[in-house]
Amino acid sequence: MSKNRRELIQMTDDEMAVFIEEQKSLQVACVGSDGWPHLTTLWFAVVDQKIVFETYTRSQKILNLQRNPNITVLLEDGILYEKLRGVMIKGKASLESEPENVEKYAKAVMLRNQPELGEEILSEAAKQMSLKRTAVIVEPQQIISWDHTKLAGTY
Repeated sequence: MSKNRRELIQMTDDEMAVFIEEQKSLQVACVGSDGWPHLTTLWFAVVDQKIVFETYTRSQKILNLQRNPNITVLLEDGILYEKLRGVMIKGKASLESEPENVEKYAKAVMLRNQPELGEEILSEAAKQMSLKRTAVIVEPQQIISWDHTKLAGTY
């Protein structure tokens, strides 16, 4: 039996890990109080094999996730159809607001995105950020991936 297109373009776990590591920005969708999707783009890190990010505790994202923990995150790249790749993760948001725990996640995000700042500066910045921020840990329930380069030009 031949594979369907979805199976042909699906990434393996290893391919997804490499792809995620290559990305800089994470698109985050949660449900607003009006029932509409609320979309933002943030920096992120992978901690304990889960996508994490942090943001201001009083932000709309956190208010939405406190009300409804459903979250979808998207990492994608490619301009041409035959080069499109992406990973979408649907899950529940686990919120962490204890400063010592937020500090760990904030530091991981900064270290991943601004390693040139150095350990000492990042540690102090993460400590300060943790006082007004909440970390979001994405607990995956469904992961969907695609890599159109696997089609080798056949559509």
